[in-house]
Amino acid sequence: MRLPETQLALLEAASATETKTVAQLAEALGEDPAAVTRAAFELETEGLVAVEEHVAEEVAVTEEGDRYRDDGLPEVRLYRAAVDAGADEEPVELGRLLGSAALDGPEVDIALSNFARKGYGHIDSGKVDAAPDPTHDPNADPEAEALDAIANDNAGYLDAEVLDRLESRGLIERTETTVRSVTLTDDGVTALMEGIETAETVGAVTPELLASGEWEDVEFAEYNVEADAEPVNGGKEHILRQTANRVKDVLVGMGFQEMEGPHADADFWINDCLFMPQDHPARTHWDRFALDVPGMDELPADLVERVEDAHRNGVGSEGDGYHSPWDEDFARAVALRGHTTSLSMRYLSGHAVGDLEPPQRYFSVEKVYRNDTLDPTHLLEFYQIEGWVMAEDLSVRDLMGTFTEFYEQFGITDLQFKPHYNPYTEPSFELFGEHPETGELIEIGNSGIFREEVLSPLGVDCDVMAWGLALERLLMLMYGFEDIRDVHGTLCDLELLRDVEVVQ
Repeated sequence: MRLPETQLALLEAASATETKTVAQLAEALGEDPAAVTRAAFELETEGLVAVEEHVAEEVAVTEEGDRYRDDGLPEVRLYRAAVDAGADEEPVELGRLLGSAALDGPEVDIALSNFARKGYGHIDSGKVDAAPDPTHDPNADPEAEALDAIANDNAGYLDAEVLDRLESRGLIERTETTVRSVTLTDDGVTALMEGIETAETVGAVTPELLASGEWEDVEFAEYNVEADAEPVNGGKEHILRQTANRVKDVLVGMGFQEMEGPHADADFWINDCLFMPQDHPARTHWDRFALDVPGMDELPADLVERVEDAHRNGVGSEGDGYHSPWDEDFARAVALRGHTTSLSMRYLSGHAVGDLEPPQRYFSVEKVYRNDTLDPTHLLEFYQIEGWVMAEDLSVRDLMGTFTEFYEQFGITDLQFKPHYNPYTEPSFELFGEHPETGELIEIGNSGIFREEVLSPLGVDCDVMAWGLALERLLMLMYGFEDIRDVHGTLCDLELLRDVEVVQ
């Protein structure tokens, strides 16, 4: 009998009494595991070896998980800092604890999202209330102990729920691999006893083989199409970007043009032009991200004057204004936009593309930033679908009809509308859609007809209906996601993003 060199070496390394894995045989032979796997399948076809398969799970700590093993989990560090500051007796400002807990950047969000979940306490209105007797002992946190066990190759006894949580947090990686074991058969033993010669094999036809005529005398290697190939995760457009692009296509098809503008803008464009009083709770540091930079000088002086007058005195004979403080320095202060309506104000005022004559339709699908409490439907940054229509004699029915046409393009036909109050629109209403998995009503947007106090200072003398819709909430209704943190952010599910089926 003649066999290729790799097959013969494998046959000699295999045992009739001891099962050996392909990995063990490859290491012993100094061969590539893929080559050994191919040789094993070929020998199995000849009846010389038996190949058994089983699926094994490998668990490894990620770089972020290793860092938390050294520094401690963010939520545990926050709890310890809170207890040291006396938050187990009286609530303490969150800002006081971040430094002593060594928390900054994304770790702040991670600590906040896991603090209450583990029973370490509650965070309300920016204050931390630490539990005197927490559900989990911070010195024996199950997730921290699990990270240590995995790092020490003792993951076998760990609870599956803990592993799932660590994986969702990106602290461990779990991979399923097919483990193949090889055992020598009786025919294999007999063949070795009788003697086997090495046969030189060729894996591919080359120009040299053809030119020399040697191809007629060589033995070609057989290929096993069932052998495993190395998994390749190619690049893929993020599901959120796919949906954003589709939203843009739909709105352009409905006759809208796209707006552009800065993410960091003057509070004047973000809130003052919207007739939002400067002492409104949403304009405090608890809800907005103010930037420590000089105020914006490039504001149109005449528009600033008209907006200030609307705030102080109202608009029209029956207007009364707010009679609340109005500070031009505050209006010029720069912050991350909490909504893309700042773009609408720039365009409606003529500041962005010049004066606009009705009818006009504009939209944007851009990121906004809010200091919200993290939960399955709220993030600190998300995408808003902003839009407005400028025309004569618009009504709420025009607005409702626009939403009906828009959401039908995504297979959503069960919209519900609820009256609402906004400082900048009247009438106003919120939109709700039914979650396809839970049946729960999900708020998906806010809308209304801009008030005269908004439009008059901008120089607009016709109706403007406007809205702000949440792109991530649209995704929840389309795909059945229950937690938008699965889609993007520090806890996103990479396997879900790789495998999710695109909805047309």
